[in-house]
Amino acid sequence: MVPLTALWLPVLLSAIVVFAVSAMVWMVMPHHKNDFAPAEDEDALMDAVRGGVAGPGMYSFPWPRDGEDNSEAYRERLAAGPVGVLRVREPGAVIDMRPAMAKSFLLQVVVAVFVAFLAAGTLQRGASFLPVFHVAGTAAFMAHGFIGFQESIWFGLPGKVAFKHALDGLVYALLTASIFGWLWPA
Repeated sequence: MVPLTALWLPVLLSAIVVFAVSAMVWMVMPHHKNDFAPAEDEDALMDAVRGGVAGPGMYSFPWPRDGEDNSEAYRERLAAGPVGVLRVREPGAVIDMRPAMAKSFLLQVVVAVFVAFLAAGTLQRGASFLPVFHVAGTAAFMAHGFIGFQESIWFGLPGKVAFKHALDGLVYALLTASIFGWLWPA
């Protein structure tokens, strides 16, 4: 086993690299540009949402009223559509992205720590590049690559968007695996 403290450099460097590449993926790369579409009547939609929700949060519609889960009335509302999940955010969260970026970086550090934890308990000091790459890459892909599919299954994220998230996650995993393989303690 390798002490977790011996992996501080690959943890920090992989978090920094994945954070930077993730930012570039979302700001520069074209493949996420069509993940969202505008509403046909944005003003009417915004007025309806403004008047119909209590504030920031996640809303599911149609929502079954008390004891209505299996009722014919609820099934009719479902069949009539639309059916969806609405996420409402604070306007400041979009205007000032610094808190979200800080949380994103913290998430990259946490993922890297868990990758290090698994690799440290699985591999010996002096392990060659390929076994380190294999373990670290698999763990990193499990963290970065599957979240879109969970959102697709339960919350309606389009499958093609989930697949693009998985491709992004594969890039992040390959970067993480390469850094861990390169900096693995001798």
